[in-house]
Order: sequence, then C-alpha cells, then structure tokens
Amino acid sequence: QGLKPIVSTESSALVFGTATKVASDLPATDSFLGKNKVPDLQKLFQKTDGLPVHLKRGLPDRLLYRTTMALTIGGTLYCLVALYMASQPRNQ
Repeated sequence: QGLKPIVSTESSALVFGTATKVASDLPATDSFLGKNKVPDLQKLFQKTDGLPVHLKRGLPDRLLYRTTMALTIGGTLYCLVALYMASQPRNQ
C-alpha cells in the first residue's frame, strides 16, 4: 500500500475571485504623502548644540519628558506605598 498523502493533491477552489490591480493602474502617491521631512529632521537632530536628542525639538519634547518622569516617579511611589500597606498585618 505504501504511504498515503495526508494533504489532498487536488487544487482547491479560488478563494478570492477578484482580479488584483497592477501597480501601474494605481494613482500616483505624491498627492497624499506631502513633503519629505526627513532631511530637515536629520539636520535638526545631528546639530551639535549640547542638547540630548530627546529634547531637541523644544517645548513639546520638554513637556513629554517631564510628564513621563512625573508619571514614573508617581508610579514608583504608588508601588512603594502599596507594598508598605500590604506588608502591615490586618487588625481584627
């Protein structure tokens, strides 16, 4: 008898009946991509002005950084308080 094939050798029916679009049929992508900002950002981030890279873009970066630090310190304090409360025996 030999080994029987586990998977059927017959081709299955077509799953998606629609034809695919050729890339040349699609509209040009320049209309919705806008201006390439990468060269401008590279100039900004590679400037040697002594600022760390996470603060180079000014006020929005400072706000994000300080908010992140505040949430980190607040979360650490909350965890320490929760651990302290969990370590205390309960009054009966």
